[in-house]
Amino acid sequence: MRLPGRVPRVSRLMALAIRFDQLVRDGVVADQVELARLGRVSRARVTQIMNLLSLPPDIQEAILFLDPIAKWRDRVTEWNLRSLVAVIDWQTQQKMWSSIVAAEN
Repeated sequence: MRLPGRVPRVSRLMALAIRFDQLVRDGVVADQVELARLGRVSRARVTQIMNLLSLPPDIQEAILFLDPIAKWRDRVTEWNLRSLVAVIDWQTQQKMWSSIVAAEN
């Protein structure tokens, strides 16, 4: 049974990052530059989306399976995640993710 509401934007972006990565790996597109051209977005925007792949797998999964949004405001935003993807250490990302999720509840 599907919960009422819409899929969070960050969940859609995470799925898009995974799809983009697979397209590049499979050779369907040459690189992120081609993805940007085909999607009619800037290379910087594709990089922002692809940066989500630098998160640990459990955070990626949590993002993919966030609860649907019943109200107008997303609990977790892309803006929240930008500080996470800027950090290289997965343990630090875990702590930051816990803070984001706790603040949103």
